[in-house]
Amino acid sequence: MILSARATVGVPVDPDAATGRRWATEELLDPVYHQQRSLLSRLWDWLSEQLAGLRTPAALDPVAVLAVVGIVVAVVAIAFLVAGPVRVSRRGPAGRPVLDHDDARTAEEIRAAADAAASRGDWALAVLERFRAVVRGLEERTVLEERVARTAHEAALAAAARLPTLGDDLVAAGRTFDDVAYGDEPATADDERRLRELDGRVRDTRPTADAGAAELSVAVPR
Repeated sequence: MILSARATVGVPVDPDAATGRRWATEELLDPVYHQQRSLLSRLWDWLSEQLAGLRTPAALDPVAVLAVVGIVVAVVAIAFLVAGPVRVSRRGPAGRPVLDHDDARTAEEIRAAADAAASRGDWALAVLERFRAVVRGLEERTVLEERVARTAHEAALAAAARLPTLGDDLVAAGRTFDDVAYGDEPATADDERRLRELDGRVRDTRPTADAGAAELSVAVPR
């Protein structure tokens, strides 16, 4: 640990605020925090070591107390910055399917759910259900093969390969699905209208013949 190493060479245990913040930053940059899951646990252990120095009367000096408060604030802020993006990336949309494995609804049933959600102003659910209806409808037409755990991005790319005239709109719709479902983005009536119109155009568009190339296209990076 960085701080324990400093202690052995005689660095004071009551740092000023600037030194405390620098120590906290250096501590959190230690690679070990990126290799283990319990970041907050390690932060708590380190902070407990520092607070132990407050047990002596000399440590109750106001400057020392302010220094420790500064360290706590720095630790909390850095923990949020470091752990926050990691937490988001772990629950990102890359592995989230459009349709649950036990969702046996037909495209028409999903469209009815989308219409019901739109009628009560639940734009988020309406958008999600409408994109699911697009995917399920393409599966029913054998434009896409049925596949468990297909993501919105994969479905959009595969559908775009079979329906190239709608490619840009399909990819944009997949992005909207991810933003609303996993990115905490609000959906609007305009989003629902665009997805509903796209659903109609998808149903009216004849696919190209090469289904194999369509499924291979999902390997293209974002």
